[in-house]
Amino acid sequence: MKNNNLTDKISFLENKALNLRIDSIRATSKSNSGHPTSCMSAADIVATIFFETLKYDLTNPKNPNNDRFILSKGHAIPVIYSAWKQLGVISDEELLSLREFDSVLEGHPTPRFEYNEAATGSLGQGLAIGIGMALNAKLEKTFNVTDYTTYVLLGDGEIAEGSVWEAAELASFYKLNNLICIVDSNRLGQTGETLDNHNVDKQAAKFKAFGFDTYTIDGHNIQEILSTIEKAKLSKSKPTAIIAKTYKGHGLQSCENKNNFHGKPFKKEEVEKLIEELKKNFSKASSFENQTKYIPTKPTATNALEETFNVNGKETLNIIDINKDTNSKLFEKTETIATRKAYGYALAALGRKNKNIIALDADVKNSTFTEIFEKEHPDKFFQCFISEQSMVGIATGLESRNKIPFAATFAAFLTRAYDQIRMAGIGRNALRLCGSHCGVSIGQDGPSQMGLEDIAMLRAIPNSIILYPSDGVSAYKLVEQMANYHDGISYLRTSRPATPIIYSKDENFEIGGCKVLKQSNSDQVCIIAAGITLHNSLEAYDELQKSKINVSIIDLYSIKPLDYETIKKVSMKSGNKIITVEDHYLQGGIGEAVSSALSKTNITIHQMAVTKLSRSGSPKKLMEYAQIDSKNIIQKVLEII
Repeated sequence: MKNNNLTDKISFLENKALNLRIDSIRATSKSNSGHPTSCMSAADIVATIFFETLKYDLTNPKNPNNDRFILSKGHAIPVIYSAWKQLGVISDEELLSLREFDSVLEGHPTPRFEYNEAATGSLGQGLAIGIGMALNAKLEKTFNVTDYTTYVLLGDGEIAEGSVWEAAELASFYKLNNLICIVDSNRLGQTGETLDNHNVDKQAAKFKAFGFDTYTIDGHNIQEILSTIEKAKLSKSKPTAIIAKTYKGHGLQSCENKNNFHGKPFKKEEVEKLIEELKKNFSKASSFENQTKYIPTKPTATNALEETFNVNGKETLNIIDINKDTNSKLFEKTETIATRKAYGYALAALGRKNKNIIALDADVKNSTFTEIFEKEHPDKFFQCFISEQSMVGIATGLESRNKIPFAATFAAFLTRAYDQIRMAGIGRNALRLCGSHCGVSIGQDGPSQMGLEDIAMLRAIPNSIILYPSDGVSAYKLVEQMANYHDGISYLRTSRPATPIIYSKDENFEIGGCKVLKQSNSDQVCIIAAGITLHNSLEAYDELQKSKINVSIIDLYSIKPLDYETIKKVSMKSGNKIITVEDHYLQGGIGEAVSSALSKTNITIHQMAVTKLSRSGSPKKLMEYAQIDSKNIIQKVLEII
């Protein structure tokens, strides 16, 4: 129930803000860790949003038409948990389990607590995630689905991050008038004053320059907070940034607006005294008697898009058919096609099958071939320009709203977004990432454009899968597998050069599998490769055959997880010897993945990988320089046997 009388409404919200401060202190003191003063600066903002403006179905946090709230300054999460407690979502006992091992109320937001929208805490990421959610609302509105408002609460310290301004420019570009960004400008960071040190006019000017409607307010004046949010909701074509001047530790004289209190809980024996001080300093709020339980306004009923791809046990449903694709002739065995181009065709085919497929690009659509998808599905294609961090963050926001986003750029440039990828892994977001132009085989563009670290990066992400196709058919079918994978991040590594088609169009590819392409009863070594080096290995095989030297060859298209049993079985029949060949740095790549998997066997593993800084040149010359071409593979086989 809401208070219609403004005076009563303000008194009610002030009372809620006081209780948010009290509960934040109690919870952090109980856990003996946390950031109570950061919670106290944001309490009035949070109270206004959660107890007045937020449309929310408390019984169903997954209701697709709920307003969304993202705490970008994740260290202040106790104030949000306190709000959910006051709304009856969690008990006081649960609140006081903050940061305990068996509690879902972790020290920074994660989806273990289902009311958290995203994993945050690595600062500077919440705005991009919010953009993804706001874009989703716009997209669903085009399908006659009621939209919602997305709120993002940032700290003034984190807006020193460049990723915030990458995101801000995109929010303006897409005219996200359903996005309200609030900066808790409390002046103090972890070790001292923030970059702008309470110059809220300067902070507002920055957002205005990036195309936002902007307001500067007293962040402890609830009437002002409320009226400003109401104005923001009237925006026709711009996102809104509200710069709220606040004070860290607001309400307690001992710490308010003072350094050296960041991340320091109050002592347990001080808590009761501090609560009494807060009640005294907010005497009006303390004496307010609320006669009714507050229940947020429920969102309007919606027919939101719930369509998704499904997995029935271990059997993945076939959702696209390469044989029926309008471009099927490009995948004949007589053809050559780059795996990056096959990605584009498969993605477009997925878009025909499911409205939730979304493609994102970082101004390389004619290299990653996401332009094929854009041409067919322009309303579901989002250009993120040269801002890879925002692209991954936006994909995270879209995925959290039940979309199936595919984000593509050069593999080398995903390194810029690694923190966003890492946080999406923590958030258990099923992002689909494609890194093209991997390895030295890209040729003349030189080392700055070569993705040589990407396998190592993505292997380290929990629940991630890494797929590395070697021809157009495997690329097409592995994109389908990515669409069906919902348990974490999936990564497709694609190559620049066009390569021959190896597989028939009826070949099946499963996550965690591999393909044994060559095998005999007299193999002396097993060569394991993927991507461009698989073709080099097949060339080496043909030459070795001329000397009657038999080797087995495995296409390790699934690097994580890998097919341990098949690799072990084939290798034991190949003299217990393996050569891994990869267009990737030695560290963290295919060789190390295979070595780790087989560490408890007596199989000897020889790793061939890029071990020195590359340079510009032809793909053939550069692979020779890296010693991963067919001639070097032959030489390694001869050395071993």
